[in-house]
Amino acid sequence: AKDGLIYQFHLIDTPGHVDFHYEVSRSMAACEGALLVVDAAQGVEAQTLANVYVALDNKLEIVPVLNKIDLPVARPDWVKQQIEDTIGLDAQTALLVSAKTGLGVHDMLEAVVERIPPPTGDREAPLKALIFDSWYDTYRGVVVLVRVMQGKLQKGQKLRFWATNQVYECQMTAVRRPAMVEVDSIEAGQVGIVAAAIKDIAHARVGDTVTDDNDPSSEPLPGFKTVKPMVFAGLFPVDNEDYQDLKDALGKLVLNDASVTYEPETSLALGFGFRTGFLGLLHMEIIQERLEREFNLNLITTAPSVRYRIMMPGGEVLEVDNPAKVPDQGHVENIEEPIITATVHLPQEYVGPIMQLCQERRGVQQGLHYDPGGRVRVVYEMPLAEIVFGFYDRLKTMSRGYASLDYEPAGYRTADLIRLDVLINGERVDALSIISHRDTAYHRGVELCTKMKDVVPRQMFDVAIQAAIGSRVIARTTVKAIRKDVTAKCYGGDISRKKKLLNKQKEGKKRMKSVGSVELPQEAFLTVLKVD
Repeated sequence: AKDGLIYQFHLIDTPGHVDFHYEVSRSMAACEGALLVVDAAQGVEAQTLANVYVALDNKLEIVPVLNKIDLPVARPDWVKQQIEDTIGLDAQTALLVSAKTGLGVHDMLEAVVERIPPPTGDREAPLKALIFDSWYDTYRGVVVLVRVMQGKLQKGQKLRFWATNQVYECQMTAVRRPAMVEVDSIEAGQVGIVAAAIKDIAHARVGDTVTDDNDPSSEPLPGFKTVKPMVFAGLFPVDNEDYQDLKDALGKLVLNDASVTYEPETSLALGFGFRTGFLGLLHMEIIQERLEREFNLNLITTAPSVRYRIMMPGGEVLEVDNPAKVPDQGHVENIEEPIITATVHLPQEYVGPIMQLCQERRGVQQGLHYDPGGRVRVVYEMPLAEIVFGFYDRLKTMSRGYASLDYEPAGYRTADLIRLDVLINGERVDALSIISHRDTAYHRGVELCTKMKDVVPRQMFDVAIQAAIGSRVIARTTVKAIRKDVTAKCYGGDISRKKKLLNKQKEGKKRMKSVGSVELPQEAFLTVLKVD
């Protein structure tokens, strides 16, 4: 640095998508300051605001940085004004940076030294360290990433994990520079890696406090609040023999991403699997991708749903996150669905189409704010289920990628909802059931049947695809049978010979249909996602 000293920084890059809000909050709990990076061409987005509020709650020093300053369309003065108007930060000292060309990066690192306070903490006090990440190592067991708030953590020390009250002996301490380097101890203010031969992944929870078993601190660190999953989907192995492998893989993934929840589930169509909770659709896709790539699993994922509250006639309240488990209409008093407050930031010219989209998705307008520079902030209360099915893609398409979305839970609200079932040859496929508003049920049923027809493979017999509400069928399509020409070997001759062969084929197809089961590909389960 300019003052002649050598500084070591720990930089955490946090994702911007709303699904990874939890990742951002847990990273900030281990930091002193934050670089607020804003696109010099596009300006402040919805998620920028949400993350700034998390940083302010954690009392972090915020340094505004304008990136992509090398673009011909960059508008640094406009973006500075926007930061001051919408966030309330003094942006006149904002740093101008181009990560692509390296312009201003050195000044930014100098600003970290000058403007972000150094870590504090008494090295002589009893040990108190925050676990803010962890992963599983085949040889070392559970490895945790800690920020030491006070005291000293060293090899051979007996460590107590506050939440589980488990005691382990520290076998390795290391720091990143940027490669991992083993050290004898990690002191107050430092971030380090600790391995203590922890075999049970539940014993080292993210957000827990580590202390010295012989000289424990009087109270744990506040940690950070756990988040509840917003979206649920079934994960099933294609081969049922992989069930235990899937269970082990989920356990190791949850160690690194505590926002994922899972519990065993059985489906008549798919066998044994897990009902898994995620923070959003992108989160779900990434977890599925990681399970398939890192653990070499072949999975079928059912269509995502949200958690509904069902009021039963006797006053009992059920919380159901699987549409197949929603009782029939006659046994339900009413159904409540989760509501979110959605904030959309977009350029002024796209306001009309985006407001229409929100209203189509049963949104209720809560606010409309015109920010300086031609940007608009639209606030709607909407059912979370409407966000799950393709809302984000439609939003980006209609605004040519300029709109950004942030949302937060806003409780539950009663709605006229029904369960829409899909029947294949008269058999209900539980993994294809969806919850729909009564007004859109017929339209969704017809669309679902039409799209299913394209993905269900043809059989030697006709396959009937039906959409039903309870026992009432509201839509139907048929996948026609593959027909073998049994009369091909008959050259002329008596017509009765041909009729005999055709009748024999008809009898055989009837028998096949009564015993034949239809194998559904993964695309069939994802068809539900494509229904508006």
